[in-house]
Amino acid sequence: MIIELDMSSDTPIYVQLRNQIVKGIGKGEIQPGEKLPTVRQLAADAGVNTMTVNKTYQILKNEGYIRTDRRLGAFVSENINMNAEFRDKLESELELLSAEASITGMNREDFLKLCDEVYSKMKSSPIQIST
Repeated sequence: MIIELDMSSDTPIYVQLRNQIVKGIGKGEIQPGEKLPTVRQLAADAGVNTMTVNKTYQILKNEGYIRTDRRLGAFVSENINMNAEFRDKLESELELLSAEASITGMNREDFLKLCDEVYSKMKSSPIQIST
């Protein structure tokens, strides 16, 4: 997976890193159980501070996308579950995207078609739902 950061973006670098890693997992570019680069290695590769990568990894761990071991490093979690908190976050983000699409004149069918096209780029794997 190639990490591309926009240093001039208003989106913080740690958020950009987090989002690209999540997309990589979703698209199957990074497999469950796969070892991620060390904090130092990713920082060097991306040209950012190690604290930025450390913050990214901590967020991904808290969200359940990765697991860490002080001796072995960071790995993609084998079981990433949808919980009530994630579902609420997803609904909120979809509500905002839907509002923006509607305000700009996109009709429902085109919005749903676009959602389907984007989702179809993700690898197919069952999501375990836990509450």
